Amino acid sequence: MQIVKDKAPITGEKIAELLNLTRATLRPDLAILTMAGYLDARPRVGYFYTGKTGSQLLTEKIKKIKVHEFQSLPVVVQESASVYDAITTMFLEDVGTLFIVDEKSKLAGVVSRKDLLRASLGQQNLNQIPVNIIMTRMPNVAVCYKDDHLIEVARQLIERQIDAMPVVEKIDNDGFEVIGRVTKTNITKALVDLAVDELI
Repeated sequence: MQIVKDKAPITGEKIAELLNLTRATLRPDLAILTMAGYLDARPRVGYFYTGKTGSQLLTEKIKKIKVHEFQSLPVVVQESASVYDAITTMFLEDVGTLFIVDEKSKLAGVVSRKDLLRASLGQQNLNQIPVNIIMTRMPNVAVCYKDDHLIEVARQLIERQIDAMPVVEKIDNDGFEVIGRVTKTNITKALVDLAVDELI
């Protein structure tokens, strides 16, 4: 990298000559430095130093991550289900948010752990209360799409103080089908994977 900084533009052959290496020996290293973003290569011109630090390159990578790369399977419940059924599903699936769908499998709302806890306080029979009574209804539900940037979804989770967001597809301009979910855990996994890639 120092050679490229000092002598750019410089060809791979010239770098190999200065290091007393063959071009074939040097090729994988140049490929890694170029893919990582430290160097830029231009055909028939040579290599240039980009001037970007490791943290700048990491920030660029984070900004490029799309939702579909880290989304997980959604956990959905019919809006006719009881609050008791929703609590059982949440416990068995070990999630903090359920996505509620109507009879046509369109997103109707969401229920959080807090919503279910609030509904369970008191003496009411949870088997007789439909979950759609306590859910946050559409269109008051934040949604995202598979090609959205994960960093933008993370910002919305923080701003709205929610734990998860449904990943949706439009159904004929008449609602949304839930195809995935993004949670704080998904975002943490993305950051850990990036950090591990940097260490390797």
